[in-house]
Amino acid sequence: MGHSHHKEKVCIKTRKVYDWVTRQVDVPLRSFSNSELEAIFPKDKCPRNHESICDFFTSNGMNPHDFTIRCFLSDEDGNRIDPVVDNDALICQEIIQPNGRQPVTVTLPSGDEVTLQKVKVLVKGHVVVQVVNANGQVVCESDAIPFATAQTFILCAPEGTTLDCHISFFECDASLICTNNFSQLDVSITLCLEVQMEAEVKIEVEARFCKPREEILEATLCPADKFPPQCPEVFPSH
Repeated sequence: MGHSHHKEKVCIKTRKVYDWVTRQVDVPLRSFSNSELEAIFPKDKCPRNHESICDFFTSNGMNPHDFTIRCFLSDEDGNRIDPVVDNDALICQEIIQPNGRQPVTVTLPSGDEVTLQKVKVLVKGHVVVQVVNANGQVVCESDAIPFATAQTFILCAPEGTTLDCHISFFECDASLICTNNFSQLDVSITLCLEVQMEAEVKIEVEARFCKPREEILEATLCPADKFPPQCPEVFPSH
């Protein structure tokens, strides 16, 4: 039986990507000291007879070189989650603006002007900080620490499109400072946020692979000064 090489065009129902960018986001540093520091390291997860978390290490003959601090993404209960595999690792949603998405006129590298929309995005999640001794044992663990950041994107986001976002990379670093008169935990978070504007459409396609565009980082909502054209033939004089 022979094989047919006949090709035909088909109509499919799918979600069209109107715009797609990726951005590295550095979440504002979170710092904890004094009572805040003690609160995020509860005694059931960090057994101690002392009120101060730093006293816990000194009482056990440990100094800052005897332990390491590690940090990972978690759910609200403190369970470790994989940010790339688990799409629910973070809350990522659009911040609805009272008057809708504000239009922004952007000048492209080619010199052409295009009208895009300002989209505000809220990202929220949790991390857990662990203290690990020289033998690799976890001697102290924090409760889930919440974090949040709001980001503004300039996108092709006409009415009818919806936001879809996820993270493709996540990194969390923590530093615990213990001195005679000072104790503080600093937590820094970096993530790669992929943002797409989508809508359901019916299309006839011939396709090729695509990738995120370069993000437009600078756009202004203020009108630019427009000067009358000059007469270069007569002024400035040569």
